[in-house]
Amino acid sequence: MKNLSLNEFTTQLSSSAPVPGGGGASALMGALSASLCSMVGNLTSGKKKYAEYQQDIERIIDEAVRLNEVMLELINKDAEAFEPLSKAYSIPKEEPGRDEILEKALYDAAVAPMEIVRTSRKVADLITELKTKGSRLAISDVGVAAAACTACVKGASVNVYINTKLMKNREIASKLNEETISLVAETVKLCDEAYDEVKGGLLV
Repeated sequence: MKNLSLNEFTTQLSSSAPVPGGGGASALMGALSASLCSMVGNLTSGKKKYAEYQQDIERIIDEAVRLNEVMLELINKDAEAFEPLSKAYSIPKEEPGRDEILEKALYDAAVAPMEIVRTSRKVADLITELKTKGSRLAISDVGVAAAACTACVKGASVNVYINTKLMKNREIASKLNEETISLVAETVKLCDEAYDEVKGGLLV
């Protein structure tokens, strides 16, 4: 899935094909956010004006590259988790073991976007650093990274909830929901703060 061209990905996304869907689109937005962090880092690295942040910038670049790759892999993982769920729904209701198979498929389908949520939280930390340490010439790109990260985490979260809603094990479902709600709140707060700071600086 991650090796599709942009045109192929969006064409498939817009079709009736089961994947990619909202989870994959969310992961793509997360990958774009991480890539923007890497770009801002590279535009900052080596500049005398930001020499005091050089070690931090190098670390940010390395982490942004890693998180971008994680997000791209999660596009595939989200798609792979959906296929067993789709098959589980097609099992006749009277067939023995259907409920157990469906429960596992729902859990796996919730875990994939949950990982997108967790990864987006890490991207938000990079954005928070870059709003201060990144080159002012690329500060608008920090704002775009923040907006993309917000879209990523919110999009991934509803893909968690649509699966946990149908799980019969409410204890596990509640734990997934609680972690998701907490991480979304943290991520959105950090991204909104970064976006507002960037916007405020540009409107002065």
